[in-house]
Amino acid sequence: MAEVLLFHHALGLTEGVHAFAEELRRGGHTVHVPDLYEGRTFTDLEAGAGHAQEIGFGTLVARGERAAEGLPGALVHAGFSLGVLPAQKLAQTRAGSLGALLIGACVPVEEFGSAWPEGVPVQVHAMDADPFFVDEGDLTAARALVAGAADRELFLYPGSAHLFAEAGAPSHVPEATALCVERVLCFLDGVRG
Repeated sequence: MAEVLLFHHALGLTEGVHAFAEELRRGGHTVHVPDLYEGRTFTDLEAGAGHAQEIGFGTLVARGERAAEGLPGALVHAGFSLGVLPAQKLAQTRAGSLGALLIGACVPVEEFGSAWPEGVPVQVHAMDADPFFVDEGDLTAARALVAGAADRELFLYPGSAHLFAEAGAPSHVPEATALCVERVLCFLDGVRG
């Protein structure tokens, strides 16, 4: 089965992130969930994003890279929103990457290299009216990433919630989360190292 390195969003390593990881574990996969915030969690997205800015996005990406040290190269790198930054960087630059799961965000490929690496499949999941995803350039980056590639997919779910897969949060959309988990499990079943 696949081994996954899953990075949390701006709220930190919440119960919702753990719940998503547990869904993947129930599918037979090994899931690592490092804490980029060193124990801090938030209930408000704005406060969590402010904390991320205080730490610095470069520092968070570096913490993500350190979390990968000592793990096999054959990993699927996954992230929610803010966690997409280290996940996408590792998927693009770490030798042996098996794939990427980018949920709620996507940055231009040029952020971490000249092109997406051949043979590294990717899924991007987001809501079709999420203002963070649609209005801040992530949708454009995701469409560019998947264009013309058979092993890259963009899944848009109806709605505007940013952290739609965050179980227990007001933004949680159970139907979209269930479909996202189903698609992610199919993806993981297909990328065994």
